[in-house]
Amino acid sequence: MRCAQQAVRAPVTDWVERAAVGASILCLIHCAGLPLILGALPALSRLIALPEQLHLWILLLALPASGTALVRGTWRHRAWGPLVTGTIGLALLSSGALLLPDSSYETPVTIAGSLCLVIAHVANWRLRHRGHRHG
Repeated sequence: MRCAQQAVRAPVTDWVERAAVGASILCLIHCAGLPLILGALPALSRLIALPEQLHLWILLLALPASGTALVRGTWRHRAWGPLVTGTIGLALLSSGALLLPDSSYETPVTIAGSLCLVIAHVANWRLRHRGHRHG
């Protein structure tokens, strides 16, 4: 079976993992990129109004998506590294959103959590697809 055919038949875990990686990357862009853009272009900050609840919505998406993908991956490949790294990332994201919402630590803690999640999901994906042959 070719890779294109396998992609169409990808298990739910693959799709959840893809969504989790995408959400983590969007979080990184939001946390790191948006402040840079808004800092460089103060006039733009008046045009873009992001609700404060955005961080909670992102967290509510990240918790079940990342948790499901990482736990299912651990069941399959039996390597605990991605699950531990992802749990640390989710804890950092939760801390940033729930404990440090108006603190100067919110952005660095949230960025660290997002980076941990990206690393965890990429490692999980590689371990789950170890031995997969293209061609």
